[in-house]
Amino acid sequence: MKLVIIDYGAGNIKSIQFAFKRLGVEAKLSNIPEEILAADKIIFPGVGEASNAMQKLKESGLDVLIPKLKQPVLGICLGMQLLCNHTEEGDTKGLGVFNTNIKRFSNKVKVPQIGWNTITNLKSMLFNGISDGEYMYLVHSYYAEICKETISVTNYNYNYSSALQKDNFYGVQFHPEKSSIVGEQVLKNFLEL
Repeated sequence: MKLVIIDYGAGNIKSIQFAFKRLGVEAKLSNIPEEILAADKIIFPGVGEASNAMQKLKESGLDVLIPKLKQPVLGICLGMQLLCNHTEEGDTKGLGVFNTNIKRFSNKVKVPQIGWNTITNLKSMLFNGISDGEYMYLVHSYYAEICKETISVTNYNYNYSSALQKDNFYGVQFHPEKSSIVGEQVLKNFLEL
């Protein structure tokens, strides 16, 4: 299996690579369109600030390539957020794959949300073998609004989309690579899609 992690300078790429290595899969880092198009599965990671990340995607032309991908794509954290229509972070237009927007948590809660929280209302093969209410590890100040593409919900003062799916695109707000056995199961399920 050819697994490519999109390398655009905005990711916690090493921990994702190690997580797949534990599952017996070598993940190749690449920002070369031909290598991305030739992959069986693609990881779209992201840590950092949305407008800078989007600028890096535009500079490499990946902003045009990513929404056209036909194989399974998994956006993680900022990667998921960039697949949405718009984010309040830096007033940034996203890639428009998921028909929802990214909002900032209100000041009524500690921002960023850092630590373990539950995922509920699970609705995808991405969550095969995972029970409703399992804990995942999250670090974020912005969240995806609930929409028809929501496949898991997390509550942090209010409900938000902790995972999204549309066609071959999947997105998770949590970090599966840092979420112990349950997170590893999500990555394993993604490989088996």
